Amino acid sequence: MSDTIVAVAIFVGIIVVLILASAIKVLREYERGVVFRLGRIQPVKGPGLFLIIPIIDKILIVDLRVIVMDVPSQEVITKDNVPAKVNAVVYFKVLDPEKAVVQVTNHILATSQIAQTTLRSTVGAHELDDLLSERDKINRQLQQVIDTQTDPWGVKVTVVEVKEVELPDGMKRAMARQAEAERERRAKVINAEGEYQAATRLADAADIIGKHPSALLLRFLQTVTEVASEKSSTTILPVPIDLFRPFWEAAKIAGKMGAESG
Repeated sequence: MSDTIVAVAIFVGIIVVLILASAIKVLREYERGVVFRLGRIQPVKGPGLFLIIPIIDKILIVDLRVIVMDVPSQEVITKDNVPAKVNAVVYFKVLDPEKAVVQVTNHILATSQIAQTTLRSTVGAHELDDLLSERDKINRQLQQVIDTQTDPWGVKVTVVEVKEVELPDGMKRAMARQAEAERERRAKVINAEGEYQAATRLADAADIIGKHPSALLLRFLQTVTEVASEKSSTTILPVPIDLFRPFWEAAKIAGKMGAESG
């Protein structure tokens, strides 16, 4: 009889220990527990140590950390009818664990589906040039649209980034030809601008030489000096008589002034 009582006591003790073990819960700092008691939701538990009623209470643990989710490549057609494949990455986290459990079956899957449909519709509303050059603007627009739709679930979308835009090979070749044509156009404009500036400077130099004929002689003598320094052979250059006219006139004036003074 005593052996039976001891066995029953041990069995009861084991049951009590198991019940207490299942009643004691410990959640980490980034976890929250949504408790349902006989089907009715209770205040959110955690973090730290708390107790639940075994069998009567059911707890669902929600992670509050930022979740990084890749959005698979989506086939889209831009506003200017260019087919492309676009993928993205979404950063989101749960702000309200109660809504994340009660308002939606699977908040991670739901956010993924919303991100895919929003990516297709948003990219399709822009032209290809905007998609390539205004990536930040499109990222902000994606974040705002997705966040608005996930807000009733207690999910906050913090960042959405378009990762890669894949274009058909024909479009890539066309863009390469366009870029090459643009570079050639810029080169021609730069050359034309240089020719214009050079012609302007030459016209200014001609005006100065026309006003001061002696400047032409000085330039001629400088050229002769440069040719003589580069080549060791004898160089014969025709010299126009008009180049020496300013010196003759200056000598005549000096002679007249000397005669008058004498």
